[in-house]
Amino acid sequence: MAFIDYYKVLGVAKTATDKEIKSAYRKMARKYHPDVNPNDAEAEKQFKQVNEANEVLSDPEKRKKYDKYGENWQHGEAYEQAQKQQQQNRGYTYEGGGAQDFGSFDFGGGGGGDFSDFFSSMFGGGGGKSRQSARYRGQDLNAELQLSLRDVLESKKQTLTVNGKNIRLTIPAGIENGQTIKIAGHGGPGSNGSPAGDLYITFSIPEDAEFKRTGNDLHKNITLDLYTAILGGEITADTLTGKVKLKVAPGTQSGTKVKLKGKGMPVYKKDGQSGDLYLTYNVQLPTKLTAEQKDLFEKLAKL
Repeated sequence: MAFIDYYKVLGVAKTATDKEIKSAYRKMARKYHPDVNPNDAEAEKQFKQVNEANEVLSDPEKRKKYDKYGENWQHGEAYEQAQKQQQQNRGYTYEGGGAQDFGSFDFGGGGGGDFSDFFSSMFGGGGGKSRQSARYRGQDLNAELQLSLRDVLESKKQTLTVNGKNIRLTIPAGIENGQTIKIAGHGGPGSNGSPAGDLYITFSIPEDAEFKRTGNDLHKNITLDLYTAILGGEITADTLTGKVKLKVAPGTQSGTKVKLKGKGMPVYKKDGQSGDLYLTYNVQLPTKLTAEQKDLFEKLAKL
């Protein structure tokens, strides 16, 4: 398999920060996502590589190994440990090698017991036995799912396509922006009967134009006309679950807050529990007064 430069895949430099890698991943994932490029084999291939690159470069330990061993980052450390053990058995100490040694070393048998048991179990081979294939757990994969605030008001089932496979999952109500869930066994396939890796799905929920979310609570601004604010009355306000009627007390000031209990977001994995909705009244002054209205305001001012 040809070597894939993960930095090049994400379009970042090797000195990129975690924040830059995360930003680049989100941009590339959106560009090549199967929902944006249906039936596009090349885009699907690029999407897989983007997820693979992010899985490695977003993990400090994996990134360190990748930078050190290159294409052999998954097995390079194991090789180095085995090389140390082999050379210690011969009476001298191994001071560290590089990825280039890994590629040229013969993992096959026929060494008459020169290889350690650990080395043989990892790469196959050893005194007179036929070459065996290494067993490694499959690679973990990362995917991003974009939802709206209204999409997470209640739990729902959804089918995702990851690595060419359709995965049906239940999205819990109340999930938050940036939250990640793990789906065990739906990552990359393991080698030679080893278990598959896991799939990590990160949820992207952008800011809503009408409601601002803070944890499980919601906040919304309500425009109140001057006459209702002064005299009081009844108004209708929108919530995420429908319209509600509210009584406005006479003399309501701009900036007054009203709490609607239980009208916020559902609490994650706690059935029947929800946050609150806070409405903030913004009193709007009239800008175009008739002559009669102006006269009445002048009389009020004199009073």
